Formats: sequence, C-alpha cells, structure tokens
Amino acid sequence: MVDSFKSCYAVITNVIHTDRFIKWNNGNHYCAILNVDESCLGSLVRAGYGGVIRNYADFYLSGFAGYINDSSDNLYAELYAIYLSLILAKSLNITELVCYYDSLLCINLLKGPTLRFHVYAVLIQDVKDLIEEYTVTICHTLREGNQCGNFLAKLGASSDNELLLHASPPEALLPLLQMDAAGTFYSRE
Repeated sequence: MVDSFKSCYAVITNVIHTDRFIKWNNGNHYCAILNVDESCLGSLVRAGYGGVIRNYADFYLSGFAGYINDSSDNLYAELYAIYLSLILAKSLNITELVCYYDSLLCINLLKGPTLRFHVYAVLIQDVKDLIEEYTVTICHTLREGNQCGNFLAKLGASSDNELLLHASPPEALLPLLQMDAAGTFYSRE
C-alpha cells in the first residue's frame, strides 16, 4: 500500500518544459486597440483600474487610470474598467475597437448569456449595451501581453484620483509602449 501511495505522488522527471512567448497583439486588427486591467495592490479597501487605447500602428490615443475607494472586489473593478474604457472610446468617436483583457471570468460574463440575478447584472448589461452600439470585439490576452493596461491599473490603485484621463502617456509608461511597438516577446513559464 505504501508503494501505491508513493507512485501516486512520484515526481515525473521526463516532463519537457517549454516556454511560451507572449507579446502585445497589435498586428491582428486594423482598428483602435484597448488594453484594460484592474489592480488591488494588496489593499483590502482600494481597487484600481486603468487602460490605454492605441491605433493599429501603435500610436497612443488616450489612457485612463483611477481607483475605487472602499472596495477590493476585483470583478467589480474589472467590469468597471471595461465600462469606463468603452465610454472613453465613445467620447473619442472610435467606432471599431478591439479590447484585450486578461480576465477570462469577466470576458465570459460579457460574452455569455445575461445573468439576471448576478450581483453586477446592471453593470454587465451596461457594458453589453455599449459593445452592441459599436463594433467592439473582446479578446483574451495573457498578463504578459497586457503590460500597459496593468501599468495604468497599478497607477490608478496607487493614486487619489477616482478617474484621471491621460491625453498623453505618463512618462513611466513610455518604455512599455516602446517595447510593445517593437514587438518585444515576454516569456511565460
């Protein structure tokens, strides 16, 4: 019986590990591209969000960051970030948009059937309504492909602004934008 248990937990030594390389997806679409994210930075009462909109040629169009005080609900922050980013795109007269996001849960809520009794049913429906107004495609990306959205979400979580629009990129975001434009690959183990 001991040998049977040992075999269940035996370390397999012949597993081949392959690295995956991820980059920002700018070459797949010829329209405006949005990267959006949320961040809690370990705080129990403060969630942040942020996003960046670029055109297909990597040109920065706009960005935003902010925080939600007295909340550490990641799902709410994720949905709210997408909602605000779609409002921002609408104000910029963007009619075709691809939104890259690293939360499969959020994407599935937005692409799936309407859940009338979900705690965020109204916000989910508001986002779905905005998606239907324009040509909006929501795609999943891995965390490594969402570096700029993640940067702005952390900036939002650490700020005291409920919403701050960035007509030009913050100075510290420039290296990440340049790496995305250059097609830099990031390793995902």
